[in-house]
Amino acid sequence: MNRNFKLLVFDWDGTLMDSEARIVSCVRAAARDMEISTPTDDQIRNIIGLGLKEALEVLFPGTNNHFKEQFIDHYRRYFLNEDSTPSLLFPSALEVLNALAEQNYLLAVATGKGRPGLNKVLDETGLRPLFHSTRCADETFSKPHPEMLLQIMEELGAEPEETLMIGDTEYDLQMAINAKTHGLAVSYGVHEVKRLNQFNPLGCLDDIAELTPWLEAYSRPI
Repeated sequence: MNRNFKLLVFDWDGTLMDSEARIVSCVRAAARDMEISTPTDDQIRNIIGLGLKEALEVLFPGTNNHFKEQFIDHYRRYFLNEDSTPSLLFPSALEVLNALAEQNYLLAVATGKGRPGLNKVLDETGLRPLFHSTRCADETFSKPHPEMLLQIMEELGAEPEETLMIGDTEYDLQMAINAKTHGLAVSYGVHEVKRLNQFNPLGCLDDIAELTPWLEAYSRPI
């Protein structure tokens, strides 16, 4: 079958996993530990998708590296070990990824998570074997800088025109633009559709289950 895309790159939080509540809980807990003003839930949701240091620059502008390092240590302690807020794959995510793997797509993850956090959820969900490449914000530049996508494409031998970035935030879609790849939005994550549409994605899915039929419909002879 002729198709447009060789490589599908997924955001993690808000795209494959419903982790919003856990991230909010861990940021609030870290702020309490540091005895600083706690951001609102909406403020925290807005930074989901950025690397932790970049997120802290938005939440606590002007703070120094020592502050950021302390906050990240507290956050990771909660996320990796102490916070029990449920964080589950969206319904149908596993089935969709398995179907795409069977169709021989190259699959990758580009996430604002740090490597310890991504490794934890990859192992908990059993999804690690499905992905040919993963990049985290503590390994390279944070979204919306294109470096994560550029590194994944170079590693897997895919051209920008063969690559589709799938995500729930403007940071994902702006990264796709910056890397000269294609972007596909999902509406069920943290950024509302009006905000996502400003970046002219190829489409906007209301459910991850829609991805496989969307790809089939979008395919054309190339």
